[in-house]
Amino acid sequence: MTLNRRKFIAVGAATVASLSAPAVLADGHGKPRVVVIGGGSGGATAARYIAKDSQGAIDVTLVEPSRTYFTCYFSNLYIAGFTDLEDISHTYGTLAAKYGINVVHDWAVDVDRDAKTVSLAGGSVLPYDKLILSPGIDFVEGAVPGWSVAAQNKMPHAYKAGSQSELLKAQVMAMPKGGRFAMVAPPNPFRCPPGPYERISMVAHVLKQTNPTAKILLVDPKESFSKQALFEEGWERHYSGMIERVGPDFGATNVRVDPEAMTVDIDGSVEKVDVCNVIPAQKAGRIADMAGVTDGNWAPVNAADMSSKADPDVHVLGDAAQQGDMPKSGFAANSQAKVCAMAVRGALTGSKVFPAKFTNTCWSLIAADDGVKVGATYEATAEKIAKVDGFISQTGEDAATRKATYEESVGWYAGITADMFN
Repeated sequence: MTLNRRKFIAVGAATVASLSAPAVLADGHGKPRVVVIGGGSGGATAARYIAKDSQGAIDVTLVEPSRTYFTCYFSNLYIAGFTDLEDISHTYGTLAAKYGINVVHDWAVDVDRDAKTVSLAGGSVLPYDKLILSPGIDFVEGAVPGWSVAAQNKMPHAYKAGSQSELLKAQVMAMPKGGRFAMVAPPNPFRCPPGPYERISMVAHVLKQTNPTAKILLVDPKESFSKQALFEEGWERHYSGMIERVGPDFGATNVRVDPEAMTVDIDGSVEKVDVCNVIPAQKAGRIADMAGVTDGNWAPVNAADMSSKADPDVHVLGDAAQQGDMPKSGFAANSQAKVCAMAVRGALTGSKVFPAKFTNTCWSLIAADDGVKVGATYEATAEKIAKVDGFISQTGEDAATRKATYEESVGWYAGITADMFN
């Protein structure tokens, strides 16, 4: 089924349909209070659904430092020129004006789970009955020797969209003729499993048009990657001879970079490059660790309601969560947010809660009108979010099928961003 905007929203609404109830189960202070930290696919969706479906029975505060949110999904298409930066930018005015959400543009700097408060950098303290953390990712310090956030202007990650996307695109466009683009790919698990490989495709698309003798070096510590057969088929078809992948068998687990010299050291072999896109190993956004709900790099959750295994009144969504079989993707975060919103609303107002079900689809663009996808449905078990069934595009598909898949992704993007912000 092709997911256009209307169908996407209708499917999402059906997933979280509930019976509203007038009862308010707050702790003696009037309306129950929900604080949501992070205004991306998980946080914005959760805030919107709780406010909309509670019809004013719950006070919802959304804490997000950025006034404009840039989606990481479709940011690779921006690098390739298939979309503009404005097309992947979104603001929070409708959430405030239409749903009464208190949108606070500030950094959350502390969580006191005993007092049930969130402290903000500006000095405010927000009390909550339920706290939802959807902070996305941070990078593991020292994951790529020689690279740090201080070097991101020389070797951008562009894995948090916006200015980094602009920078990487400008660097690609400024490459000398016959130059060399390198990517250091991250180890599992990381945000958007096909994302680095779609980016390689989109950079190759640009270079094929503007710099056809340029080369691309992909340094990848993983034995395999998402949609590998599809990407490799597409690279051979569209960009033959341009892309070289170095895997773990050839030293990709022992990589060091030098941003000043613009070199990549692969197990002692030093490669000079013109642009280097470093995507480091990742972990839950810092506030999850500060809240004390992480175990290692990620925050374990209960699949039925996305509540933290450390605290039933704290929920963790999206990339930051350690939840089981779902990938770390925008679609997954949106799906998890609806389950969480229903559970939180049920706990605070007594409204009916239905069994949790989750879906995800990840689209990737390999070349103009050459789109591929992978997806699955999931259910909540006692141990984790468990995959029920799935699908993937096939190698050898005809051009019409691939074009339809790309067009489907455009409809999905319109639908999910409306589901988050409108």
